[in-house]
Formats: sequence, C-alpha cells, structure tokens
Amino acid sequence: MNKMYLRDAANFIQKEMDISPTVGLILGSGLGVLADEIQNPAVIPYKDIPHFPESTVSGHKGQLVIGELEGRQVIAMQGRFHYYEGYTMEQVTFPVRVMKELGVETLFVTNAAGGINETFEPGNLMIISDHINNMGDSPLIGPNDEQLGPRFPDMSEAYDRDLIKLAKLCAERLDLKVREGVYVGNTGPAYETAAEVRMLRILGGDAVGMSTVPEVTVASHSGLRVLGISCISNMAAGILDQPLTHDEVIETTAQVRGDFLGFVKDLLKALPA
Repeated sequence: MNKMYLRDAANFIQKEMDISPTVGLILGSGLGVLADEIQNPAVIPYKDIPHFPESTVSGHKGQLVIGELEGRQVIAMQGRFHYYEGYTMEQVTFPVRVMKELGVETLFVTNAAGGINETFEPGNLMIISDHINNMGDSPLIGPNDEQLGPRFPDMSEAYDRDLIKLAKLCAERLDLKVREGVYVGNTGPAYETAAEVRMLRILGGDAVGMSTVPEVTVASHSGLRVLGISCISNMAAGILDQPLTHDEVIETTAQVRGDFLGFVKDLLKALPA
C-alpha cells in the first residue's frame, strides 16, 4: 500500500467535508439508494479523488456521499470496485484504507448475491456470518506495513459478533424475516455454473457474489468492526430453470428497497454511541 496515495486521498476528502464520519457504508448493486437518504450531503465523484479507481458497473453511481444518517456521521460508497473490472486487489480495497485513515471505526458492507441455500428466496436479506474466499487472491499479499495492520491478521471474527446480534434484534423489532449465512466470494464476471453452485453448497456457502471478501479482509486487517448484509437478488444457477442476468439483480434489489433502507437505518440508530 502506497501511504502517500492514502494520505493524498484522505486529505482531499477531508477538505470537502465538515464532519468526522465514524461509520462507513459500502453499497452494492442496486443498493446505493441508501446514500440518497443522507442529510446535508457532501458528494464527491470518485474520478475527482486522487488515486481512486472509477466504478464501471451499471447500478453503481461512483461517488462518495458524506453526511448524517439517523444521527450518525457516515461516509458512503455509492458503488464499489470489483476485481473483475481489471483492478488490482489493492485498488479494490483502497477506499477501505481511506475510510480508516479518515477515522471510520465501523463498516457496513452490502451486496447483491445469488442464493445457494435452497431455502432462500429472491428478495431475502441475509446477515453475513462468515465468508469463503474463492477468488484465488488476497489484498494482503505482498509487503506488510505494520502501521496498517499485522502481517497475519486473525479472521476468526471478521464479521463482528456483537453487530450480528444487534442486526438480529433490529430485524425482530421490525418484524423482518432476515436470513443468516456464509457468503462465497468469486472473481466473476461470469455467473457460476450449476456444477460450481453444487460445489459451493457442499463447501458450506449460502450465497455467492463477486465482491465483499477483499474489502472485509482489509477491514479486518485494519481493525474495523464489520457487519455484512447480502440482498439475495436471484437463486444461483441450477436451482431455478432460468437464465441469470444483471437486470434481474437490479430489479430484485429495487423490490426490497423499503426493507433494506428500514433495516440499515434502524441498525444505525441502534449502534452504541
């Protein structure tokens, strides 16, 4: 990690905002609407931030939105970066490093994912209890800077157990049926074959997607508390007899927009001061 790049980006963002966000939000495909709820927003396009990549995927606006949401000072990524876009793992996870540099302590990571667990249905929200890195790469490969995190970080509680408990309580209070399970990170951009989905189910996966794992790995390395939420946007290949499309992902996330917004906003209100 080039620390000069990190400081350049953080310094630029600090000049554009007048708050000190402690909660970071990474909003996946079709879920960026949450950032539209942020009050008194400072909006910064990624292309304006030194050393930031640019988001190229449909459904990702490609900007930071900084302000207040449910009484919390937040910084939200309205769209993320993916390994399959041709970015390095360091580039994919660079915004997480920047958030840490800006003082973020808690990170909410969201995504749209395919359901592997056959009891799931499109439109379900799933609290991520753990993940499987099936990407064949890691953002921590290479020289390690001990000021950023340890050489061999513990990933046994990458998803904070207290935040998971809090999320379950919030879902119960909202009378919202929320699943819990293991997220598998694949590189993409092709959707999985039916045989690959069967393999991932045997390995213990409940949902599969093309993001999240690199960001959570760096967040854990950085000492951030993480809560992960997947929107099950479709059932993975071989479960339903229908082709998979990105349009279906966006359509399903739009249908559950109300539940998603209410859930995350309630979570923010419930966070300990």
